[in-house]
Amino acid sequence: MNIRAYQPEDLPLILQLYYDTVHTVNASDYTKAQLHAWTSGSKHPESWNTSLLSHHTFIAQMDEVLVGFGDIDASGYLDRLYIHKDYQRMGIASTLCRILEQSVSVQQYTVHASITARPFFVKQGYHVVKEQQVRREGVYLSNFVMRKDPADHS
Repeated sequence: MNIRAYQPEDLPLILQLYYDTVHTVNASDYTKAQLHAWTSGSKHPESWNTSLLSHHTFIAQMDEVLVGFGDIDASGYLDRLYIHKDYQRMGIASTLCRILEQSVSVQQYTVHASITARPFFVKQGYHVVKEQQVRREGVYLSNFVMRKDPADHS
């Protein structure tokens, strides 16, 4: 596996991975309407590119296939962490998460984890602060505000 910094030419593959992953991996925890609302932001690639460039963003590749990506901002907010639907449970997310955390020096990491991702983040040492309802395109989605102290190691 090769991990490297994001480049704008990666964006089309990232958006496709994001859409496909949400609509398959998260389908058991969210309705079709929720999945559609969740991925509605991918219709704005210029906003994604700006955000990914302003954060510490890394992609993972295996045999020239983009298999995952993640980004974290300077405050320690882990904004996105998505792994290709066909490359789940191979340690890619754990590796990316560790690299993202190491790319910033903060007092605390924060993530808004989906129902599906919550167990993964618990294994990474995060704890649930609260459950919340996020509204997107008039649809409510449940997720969890989770935090981790950099001194905590799992």
